[in-house]
Amino acid sequence: MNGEELREALRTEMAGTTRPPSLSVDAALRAARRTRVRRRTAWAGVGLAVALLAVTGVGAIGAPGSGGFTPAASDPGPVPPPSVHDTKQAWPTGPDGRPQEDRTARAGTRYDQGVRLLDELVAVVPTRYTVPADPANPPAGQPLVRDHQAQFDGELDGVEVWSYTSSVTVQQGQRMGRLLVEVHSAGNRLSTGPCPLTRQFWGMAGECEVVTVGTTQVGVVVRPGGDDRFDQWAAYRHPDGVVVFVAQSARLGDGQPELTALPFSPRQLATLAGDERFHLR
Repeated sequence: MNGEELREALRTEMAGTTRPPSLSVDAALRAARRTRVRRRTAWAGVGLAVALLAVTGVGAIGAPGSGGFTPAASDPGPVPPPSVHDTKQAWPTGPDGRPQEDRTARAGTRYDQGVRLLDELVAVVPTRYTVPADPANPPAGQPLVRDHQAQFDGELDGVEVWSYTSSVTVQQGQRMGRLLVEVHSAGNRLSTGPCPLTRQFWGMAGECEVVTVGTTQVGVVVRPGGDDRFDQWAAYRHPDGVVVFVAQSARLGDGQPELTALPFSPRQLATLAGDERFHLR
């Protein structure tokens, strides 16, 4: 078959085929509009679903820390405002002008107060005891012989409330015990009565006596209750609201031989609680 014969055969075939209807421009536009509307509706539904998931905290997956998947609610209802408890804690500004990483001050005036408290505690250790020094590179996890910390406790009426804690290991021969001083700045919510205040130290209870030092009354726990992390401790609230705890223990609790006697008598402990050297402001 040559080219002319092929063309003739095609013309004959097409003549016998029903001609399709002509394409209307209006019909084509209407069809295009319908397709576009369907697409917009579908995308709007997807967008609404994404928005609901974002607002409700991705309910279909589960809230962080939930430990598993939670079915999405069929009707999420109104979205409540953020809870104040979900707001990240704002830590005080450090000496570098940036917020602290956590409650503990690692530089600046607050940190220096903790160092000062440690120095004052070492200074009152009776001469019959020694205070060992920490090694240059203490092993990880090993308690420090001399330790101090300044901790932010919160705010009250716009005033920062801090607590300072310093402790030392006291040694007599091969026997070891511990002394500790803890100071809470003005604005703390600790008790005001001598013994109720003293029993608030670390949540420990015990047999408390009121010791009169000059014109002041100081609470002293002379025997602990079920919690015996310390053997005795005293507490005093200064007129400006600053609270001082002084505690002593005849043992370290790590298998070391314990002291044969506590470094201070109850009256001496009470006197130290009211001593101005521990009155940090």
